[in-house]
Amino acid sequence: MSKKQYWLMKSEPEVYSIEHLKKDKKTLWSGVRNYQARNFMKSMNVDDEVLFYHSSAEPPGVAGIARISKKAIPDPSQFDPKSEYYDKKASKEKPIWFCTEVSFEKNFPKLLSLHQLKNEKSLADLLLLKRGQRLSVQPVDEAHFQYIQKLGLK
Repeated sequence: MSKKQYWLMKSEPEVYSIEHLKKDKKTLWSGVRNYQARNFMKSMNVDDEVLFYHSSAEPPGVAGIARISKKAIPDPSQFDPKSEYYDKKASKEKPIWFCTEVSFEKNFPKLLSLHQLKNEKSLADLLLLKRGQRLSVQPVDEAHFQYIQKLGLK
């Protein structure tokens, strides 16, 4: 059995917020078009935990916790010519893009803002806070995950 991993996944709240996930209970994390982020999703396991991050928001920040509920599958949006995520180079035989299923776990009582995260010395090595780090899917070490969860649930 694989060791539990921890992740941060970004979504613009106008497009898909943690409230959407709460209502839907689960969703495919489709539309990711970055190879490194795709590879991270391919390495995710069921029950890995996720910090659900609202990006391109004012303020941006961690809104709650989600969980990986299914391993990566070929992203169906790559095959749909009507989708903004359509990729004409992809085929059912040779898919390029993958996505995991994500399930709602819990909201934080209030958003844990990027500004708050930056002010926590314990999070200095958090990938999200590194200069130029823009990946929409990224690993988080367990200590950082637990610390952020504790802060968010205060």
